Amino acid sequence: MTNLDSIVSLCKRRGFIFPGSDVYGGFAGTWDFGPLGVMLKKNIIDTWWNYWVEKRDDIYGVDADIIMNPRTWLASGHTATFADPLVECKACHGRFRADKLASGLNEHVTNDEFSRLNIKCPTCGSNAWGDIRMFNMMFKTHVGPVDGDESLAYLRPETAQGIFVNYKNIVDSCYPDIPFGIAQQGKAFRNEISPRDFILRDRECNQMEIEYFVHPDTWETEFDQLLKETDIFLEKEMGLPVEKINHIEVAAEDRAHYSKRTVDFMFNYPNGEEELMGLAYRTDFDLKNIERESGKSMAYRDKVTGETFVPHVIEPSIGVERLFLAVLSNSWDEEKGILRLPDNLAPYKFCVSPLLKNKPELVDKAREVYKLLKDKYTFVTWDDSGNIGKRYKKQDEIGTPKCVVIDFDTLEDDTVTVRNRDTSEQIRIKPEEL
Repeated sequence: MTNLDSIVSLCKRRGFIFPGSDVYGGFAGTWDFGPLGVMLKKNIIDTWWNYWVEKRDDIYGVDADIIMNPRTWLASGHTATFADPLVECKACHGRFRADKLASGLNEHVTNDEFSRLNIKCPTCGSNAWGDIRMFNMMFKTHVGPVDGDESLAYLRPETAQGIFVNYKNIVDSCYPDIPFGIAQQGKAFRNEISPRDFILRDRECNQMEIEYFVHPDTWETEFDQLLKETDIFLEKEMGLPVEKINHIEVAAEDRAHYSKRTVDFMFNYPNGEEELMGLAYRTDFDLKNIERESGKSMAYRDKVTGETFVPHVIEPSIGVERLFLAVLSNSWDEEKGILRLPDNLAPYKFCVSPLLKNKPELVDKAREVYKLLKDKYTFVTWDDSGNIGKRYKKQDEIGTPKCVVIDFDTLEDDTVTVRNRDTSEQIRIKPEEL
């Protein structure tokens, strides 16, 4: 199976992902997306938005601010509970998440449980540890010209609360029938104690979340339906095989404080099975908290029955970077050097090349074909570097499904050679038929 180092190498070599602030020696937990990475990420995001929002009549989009009124995080519980167990090695002063230093531990690990395992520091090998303490992962900032308690704010740790604070705005402006959803995609920030595993656990990420508002009596039916639709999205739109995805019913003691049921979608990454996304039943936790903190009603009045109630919520939540890595690692054939991306996600759909770049008649015709395809498909690249074999190798590595080559036969019959990335088979066809 492909290892994570191979993926990291491919990403830097071909311009998908670079270490953040690389020229200055990097910055832990940050990553910069290069030209191809930006295109692949955009295709993933656009496909998600198209599947969940544009093709449906019951889900509405919002784009809320990253910095929100700090009362948002007080009401949601993040100020008090958004924390991980931190433990420090007394010998080397390295700091780690206690629950990640041994199998079988969770975020509620106690000092007694931790000490009984005689865990050694992964940096220096010592087993002299300080007490475990909870570390809040929200990034703090200050709004306005004066730093102080009154100016304190946070970078949002999730996009969900931007949806909840706009719930009433959507109800009052769009008059949706229940059930309905609100979707948002955007940046989230988490001050991870020990970022690791490439882009799986970083400090700045993109999230794609839906809050689906339902009648309290129908949440189970709606939950099952969203689970099925998520499976279809991952398999059909992202190209992820079902055998690499495992549904885990999360136990009550391991669920987030707001959840009454959570299913984690686990994916078989190169470094092992990790969480890809989650589907959570949040009940009326968030809307009730907003009612309490704001003093404003979050009730919904059913248009048909006239019943008034505070809706319950089901949340499909996925990190773009986790999905990006799942798509990339599933597509990468390290042995053959081919990135078999789904056609709908590939950064480029076609690469156009003249067989020889020193033959003006071939170059001119290739430019004509390039413009034809560029106008038609947009995501088309040009390559005339090296010999044709090297061009094929490069395009295979960046996931381009088809290479279009203009040769001397093109000048005679106006057909081009089209090479298939996955099979290496070649056919001749007229450019306008592509």
